[in-house]
Amino acid sequence: MSDRAEVLRQAADWSEGGLGVALATVVSTWGSAPRPAGSHLVVNEKGEFVGSVSGGCIEGAVVREALASIQDGKPRLLEYGVTHDRAWEVGLACGGTIQVFVDRAGLTRDTLEALRADLAAKRPVVLAIDLGSGAARLIHPAGDGGGVDPALLAAARAAAEDDQSRQVQGPGGPVFLRVYNQPVRLVIVGAVHIAQSLAPMAQLAGYEVVVVDPRRAFATAPRFQGVELSTEWPDEALKRLGLGRRTAVVTMTHDPKIDDPALAAALRSDSFYIGALGSKKTQAARRQRLLTQGFDEAALARLHGPVGLSIGAVSTAEIAVSILSELVACLRKGSAAR
Repeated sequence: MSDRAEVLRQAADWSEGGLGVALATVVSTWGSAPRPAGSHLVVNEKGEFVGSVSGGCIEGAVVREALASIQDGKPRLLEYGVTHDRAWEVGLACGGTIQVFVDRAGLTRDTLEALRADLAAKRPVVLAIDLGSGAARLIHPAGDGGGVDPALLAAARAAAEDDQSRQVQGPGGPVFLRVYNQPVRLVIVGAVHIAQSLAPMAQLAGYEVVVVDPRRAFATAPRFQGVELSTEWPDEALKRLGLGRRTAVVTMTHDPKIDDPALAAALRSDSFYIGALGSKKTQAARRQRLLTQGFDEAALARLHGPVGLSIGAVSTAEIAVSILSELVACLRKGSAAR
């Protein structure tokens, strides 16, 4: 379960159990603040909490404010940083500033359950929080808006498209748009030794991982515990899974019968990252085969091969680190990142 789903699950469980609950959300950051906008922390009336808004720097202060919000029902917009008179107390003396919205009133059980249902169904959704009143509502970017102000709906769609939670001006004042997109999926073609290191690393980084290998002796649960496995041929598996802007594909078998159909499918899609394991000689032969299939040089420029950043990796784990690092760079900095 992802961190965000765990925070929401815990919030719903505490609420269903009759406990007062407050949700703290990072709504703005400047400088070296350690957690991005949209990060959540949920607190119950006993002072128990799950999640993080700063990686540990200001959690104590935010929990105290959350408990006060549970008591009086009033939302709070908090700011911590080096210019704040509590800077040293909350531990943000390194040059960062963070703005956190804490509220009990807008955190209804219905909203929580609806949000959890969207996450379970992998439907993109935006949680819009009015920073004045604390009122919260869900906006589905793919829908008609359901009566949402047109300008706010357009802003929510733009935030979802950019995959960036942000603060915008709503009809009645500032609104924070917390984006919940479908998880980024990594499809690893080839249940090889490097894949055994890459799969759990990618899961820790928050990616949904699928390992595809028609060789049943390779794609086994004991070798890939907790990872979705497919023993279909790659072209069948990728068609079923679907490829899109939030998908990365990495091939690892060195076998053209397995790797090439996967690469062809990925190149025909708008997957944000396509990588192939192998030496420069292997890559040259692979490129030539793909050229004969009708792919031009512009298409093949999307192929990262040899896969991974050049960090001098030697062990399987180090190679996995280099692959994941390049994948993250492409996701966050664009396909030109090398």
